[in-house]
Amino acid sequence: MRLRNKIALITGGNSGIGLATAKAFIDEGAKVVISGRNPETLAAAEQALGADAVALRLDVTDAAATEKAVAEAAGTVGKFDIVFANAGIGGATPLGDTSLAQFNQIISTNLTAVFFTVQAALPHLNDGASIILNGSVHAVIGSPGWSAYAASKAAVRAMTRNMASELAPRGIRVNQVTPGGTRTPIWSPMAPTEDAMSALEVRLGGMSPLGRMSEADEIAKAALYLASDDASNVTGIEIIVDGGMTSAPAGAKIFRPA
Repeated sequence: MRLRNKIALITGGNSGIGLATAKAFIDEGAKVVISGRNPETLAAAEQALGADAVALRLDVTDAAATEKAVAEAAGTVGKFDIVFANAGIGGATPLGDTSLAQFNQIISTNLTAVFFTVQAALPHLNDGASIILNGSVHAVIGSPGWSAYAASKAAVRAMTRNMASELAPRGIRVNQVTPGGTRTPIWSPMAPTEDAMSALEVRLGGMSPLGRMSEADEIAKAALYLASDDASNVTGIEIIVDGGMTSAPAGAKIFRPA
């Protein structure tokens, strides 16, 4: 039980990577506070997670509401040992066809809200706590049409290192999980059916040496390591879970002989 008696806060814990991580943390002995915007998926997640989960309906782009909700949660469950700033949105922002509102929504959710989630949690964090930010391989792969998303994740990548330095005097570790293509609901707008999702997996999986997309619980296992005492002297790093897409791209299936 690597997280026995630990208390974790997971934003966006009502689906995808956040929900998988909440399950992994609870299985290892933690109590978990999850947040989400969708009341239906949030209620379903709380029920699925059981008695060791508390759900908060929260829009993380509202910094004042985040500060209030985190303070109230800490007053109920106690100080946090783990924060996983996971909430985020996808979305293409192609040049010539993107509004300021579209661009700002992605930056506000994926970058600004991450900073203010950590800031809201900071007074309610135990010394020696673990903060985990959720990044993306989009920070480095240069995918056309995804400038805002990539910029937000590149900024989170930098912020991981800045926060690791800033919070070191309290023994608080700050690290990042960096997913490649992962089977989660974030792909629903692009792949609304199972057939479309299968085709997307073939395409994205073909870009990595291991030849497939990740599952949400594989990202959760990386977060679990960073949350636990197994990573007690680990800070300022990212764990990339992408089947080798960014580290060994020449081995991708698309480059292999037919």
